[in-house]
Amino acid sequence: MTALIPLLARNRSWALKQSQSDPGYFEQTAQPQQPHTLWIGCSDSRVPAEVLTGAHPGELFVHRNIANMVLDADDNFQSVLQYALEYLKVSNIVLCGHYGCGGVQAAVALPDMPLAEQDNALSRRIHQLRSALHPHIDDFHTGTGEEPERQNQLVEANVLTQFSHLIATAPVQQAWENGVSLHVYGCVYDLHSGHLKELVQQSAVEAVS
Repeated sequence: MTALIPLLARNRSWALKQSQSDPGYFEQTAQPQQPHTLWIGCSDSRVPAEVLTGAHPGELFVHRNIANMVLDADDNFQSVLQYALEYLKVSNIVLCGHYGCGGVQAAVALPDMPLAEQDNALSRRIHQLRSALHPHIDDFHTGTGEEPERQNQLVEANVLTQFSHLIATAPVQQAWENGVSLHVYGCVYDLHSGHLKELVQQSAVEAVS
């Protein structure tokens, strides 16, 4: 309970301030959700979607995992994607990575880590990430730039790789085939500046052209 006590105290303080500044706040947020965007991000504690976008409750439907990965065999991810598109009718999907991603760094270092010899969920996930980034990891090792710059390039390569997986998923393809106005974006977040940078986007029009 030691760690929970301050969290509960801050929760009560936050709820009180919200009620005082906007008496109808919780009545409004208790209504059925109608988010405009599905946010697919990294689980990193420094990259909270609502905070860095200034979004209010009800705007973002959020899925986060290690290194913002998109996997066909990940029922958790696939169910979130299907629910967002078919039931919540979101019109945007943002896939967001971030510089300094520990998952991407682990994919590079995996052969020298004890994790490489383990048989567990984390090991399988990092092996899958390393496999997806294999050609880019080769470029990382042979590149001539400074290591931080090469790490940033690898993070961006991961966003582009996961983006390509995302737009090929059945729910996204089905939405576009049905004429849904769905816009998909790939972004990267800079921990040092707090800025989001768009790397790629695709819409229904581009998908069927």
